[in-house]
Amino acid sequence: MTSERSQLYYTCVFLQVSFQAIESSVMTRSDDSSRCWLDAQTLQMLLGELQRCRRSASPFKPVHAPLEEAIYHCGLLMAQCPGALDQRLCRHHLQAIGAPLGQAVRHLSVTHQPPTSSPRFRTWFGR
Repeated sequence: MTSERSQLYYTCVFLQVSFQAIESSVMTRSDDSSRCWLDAQTLQMLLGELQRCRRSASPFKPVHAPLEEAIYHCGLLMAQCPGALDQRLCRHHLQAIGAPLGQAVRHLSVTHQPPTSSPRFRTWFGR
């Protein structure tokens, strides 16, 4: 794994875990109809990191769509937060951010092996 890919992978893992932690803190509350009061500064920081992550993902085309989706849902969450969402809808947005981040992490975790030479090519060299 190249250092650029590795850094992007760990950034995506950090973001996924961060949004999962926020989601689990929302889930600990018992009343789904009560307002969800998230820390808007934390969300703003995570959105900025998501956007930076998307910019640095330019060499990794398959990661673009999941990161764009996560940014979209984070933007929706930020537009309605704090206090305008009930906990159920807040969790929905957080899951909609976490799922594509999981896709990005899975894609980045796949190590690409260099193509092996064909047997015909090796016989040409006498191997």
